[in-house]
Amino acid sequence: MADTGSEGSSVVANNQNEQQQPNQQQRPQSTWDMIKGVAFRMLIFYVVMSYFRGSSNQTTTTTDEGASGVVSTDAGKMSQNLFKSGTIMDLRVYISEEEVFTQFNESKYLFWELDNIEYGEWYAGPTGDSTFVNTDEFEISQDVINNGTLYIHIYFTKSGYSPDPSKKGKYAKKYTVYQTKQLNKFKKRSFQKTRNLLTGETDASEEMIKRAEEEGPVEILSHWHPNLTVNIIDDHTPWRRGSIPQPLDEYIKFHPSGNYYPVVYINDYWNMMSDYQPINETTPKLTLSLTFYPLSLMKWQFYAAQGMKSQWSMLLGEDSVDSEGDQDSFKRAMLDTNPYLLGLTVIVSIVHSVFEFLAFKNDIQFWNNRKSLEGLSVRSVFFGVFQSLIVLLYILDNETNFVIKVSIFIGLLIDCWKITKVVTIKVDPDRHFLGFLPWITYEDKSTYVESETKQFDKMAFKYLSWLLYPLLAGFAIYSLFYQEHKGWYSWVLNMLYGFLLTFGFIMMTPQLFINYKMKSIAHLPWRMLTYKALNTFIDDIFAFVIHMPTLYRIGCLRDDVIFLIYLYQRWIYPIDYSRVNEFGTTGEMHGANGEKLPQAVEGAEGAVEKKETESSIEDVKVKPAPSKSATEKKED
Repeated sequence: MADTGSEGSSVVANNQNEQQQPNQQQRPQSTWDMIKGVAFRMLIFYVVMSYFRGSSNQTTTTTDEGASGVVSTDAGKMSQNLFKSGTIMDLRVYISEEEVFTQFNESKYLFWELDNIEYGEWYAGPTGDSTFVNTDEFEISQDVINNGTLYIHIYFTKSGYSPDPSKKGKYAKKYTVYQTKQLNKFKKRSFQKTRNLLTGETDASEEMIKRAEEEGPVEILSHWHPNLTVNIIDDHTPWRRGSIPQPLDEYIKFHPSGNYYPVVYINDYWNMMSDYQPINETTPKLTLSLTFYPLSLMKWQFYAAQGMKSQWSMLLGEDSVDSEGDQDSFKRAMLDTNPYLLGLTVIVSIVHSVFEFLAFKNDIQFWNNRKSLEGLSVRSVFFGVFQSLIVLLYILDNETNFVIKVSIFIGLLIDCWKITKVVTIKVDPDRHFLGFLPWITYEDKSTYVESETKQFDKMAFKYLSWLLYPLLAGFAIYSLFYQEHKGWYSWVLNMLYGFLLTFGFIMMTPQLFINYKMKSIAHLPWRMLTYKALNTFIDDIFAFVIHMPTLYRIGCLRDDVIFLIYLYQRWIYPIDYSRVNEFGTTGEMHGANGEKLPQAVEGAEGAVEKKETESSIEDVKVKPAPSKSATEKKED
């Protein structure tokens, strides 16, 4: 686009760095996640457009201001563009502090005047692509410096007409297209009162500390971007009033005659939020580079869909700073990534989402249908609950949007549900906690206690603690000495969250140890592991193609190592046909009867109680021995 290479792109808003706290271990946000989200929004936008294009709503009758009497408009009439292709137009651009502009006679507000523009012409202008650019500097008042507002007013008129309603004979509402937009944006700058808990010192400047004490934790500042684009949509679609799909209906305006005005779109999509400059005493003058060129309907639909996404983000309670940062990441991916690779990424991201859903579904199915716990690490399930709880408390202690909080809370509930599948929960009516809460106890299930799994699980965590506790102590000391925190509670959460984010993968190793001791992998949820492994391999491929945080790449690599060990164990530990399944039979018994040996079923192999096993074995039918001949009987 014409406005992506701005001369102000090197100027970065200084409040962006101040918003990020160096002491907090944030979950890495990757471009991969942004692309998946945009692909999903494009699908939703297509469905919505398909639905609304097929509908037709009735509209009330209107009057034509240009007629001497009342003219009825047919509700089913197809509207036409008031400006035919080839219409000669004039462009007037004004900049003012007033939202409703009326100072047409004062030349200081006129920023740009461009005459004799042909509507629908794509090869005009100095560059041969109908692109016109005007760069100018203008002064701003003290009100704008003190967080005031600044508006741009854009008028397209037929050649020879004026946008000023006071000029009789030269003004016609039918031939005047108008659009306005607020130029400056108000952004929040957060002040975190953090300090070193041991020394009480902080890296924040005295000015920042003073502002935090005087103005509170959040300050609103006006910002400005030096680039802006104005597009007029080259579209002659015969729209029907009331049947225009969203969000296009927000831009198409109808004249009382029933026809519609050309759409003027003020485009700031490619303006990176990191390039916005604060407006203060050091900026008495502002420079604006305004670009004009025609835009096709398809590209306009893309920009309009992104605008609808911003509205959805506000409805879902997403923080504007986080949402804008995510949009910047996606824009950079579109600008810096090969188009073919970007298209492949969108397709693969859909497959990635399907695998995530299948992994979640099979994980729930596995634990819901599991009867035996032989070979499964119960302690890892409890640790998963602890890990989810720490993540939930961490995001509650920091500013996070509502959707993430809900998703983490649901994940915690699922982990708690798994506990009911690995232990027996009991309520002691004779004992109470705090005098009124029921006393809850639990005990291990018999299939876990009677097998060697509990012993191996305890042994694995014992060996793991020799490595885990020193790492935790070292990480806690580092966080306490070299990082700033809001308080001791925040230090504990930040320390635990950062530790789990960095070393959480080692909690997958107890299951590897149990597999090694039991020389079997038949008890594992292989479907869920396979889907997760496929997603990890996809992440690996794109981690080296698309820009991602280094910590995210390391996380993908270490998960691959764990899964490769699982695959190696699956190769060296063959299926044991002597093991008793949940039906009380073995593969050897099926083979002795001439039956086809059963295929390995996920979670099908496991120990059962001795009594059930013996009763099941007795029910197995054994073929009778063949009768002996008379000679053989005589020899006996």
